[in-house]
Amino acid sequence: MIGRAIVLLLLIVVLSAGGIVWFDYLNVIDAKTLLAPIYRFIPFLSAEPRTQPRLAEDELINLDAARLAIRLEALDLRSLEMDSQQRDLTLQFGEIIQMAQELEEQRIALEDFENSLRAQVLDAENRDRNVEQNARYLTGMPPQNAVNILAALDDQDAIDVIRKTEEIARIEGTVSIVAFWFSLMDPVRAAELQRKMAGGPSSL
Repeated sequence: MIGRAIVLLLLIVVLSAGGIVWFDYLNVIDAKTLLAPIYRFIPFLSAEPRTQPRLAEDELINLDAARLAIRLEALDLRSLEMDSQQRDLTLQFGEIIQMAQELEEQRIALEDFENSLRAQVLDAENRDRNVEQNARYLTGMPPQNAVNILAALDDQDAIDVIRKTEEIARIEGTVSIVAFWFSLMDPVRAAELQRKMAGGPSSL
């Protein structure tokens, strides 16, 4: 019984040692220092213990420099991106300024056009008042004197006065004196005025 026990103990020791060697060979554990005497009898195993790789001070400095270089590169890329965005914003701002200037020019042109229309309307109203006043003056004076004044006017001014005279008579419900004026007027001039009145617009 004692012999069997001794044999079993020896077997356990051998198996344990073999397991340690095997796990050390697989780099699961580090037992080379402890098992150095055994490795001397195993040629293909190295007896030197494994150590953790250590970085030199210059290598640490190089790592910091690499990290700094990466950060600087990221900053450069960010700066390039911001420059590109700034250029885009500058172009857009220039386009907006140009559009604003064009709109301002259009606004000024519209204001000038409106002012011109108002001036034309005002001129037309003033002319219409003047023509009406002249028509009333001519209606109130002796017919021959009125015909003499009409003869001195150009054709368009004479036509405007004659039409305004007829319009006033129609509005006031009185008899127009225009037919009598034509009877006193030179026949050629009277015919020319009537022809233009028939072919032209009925208002100023």
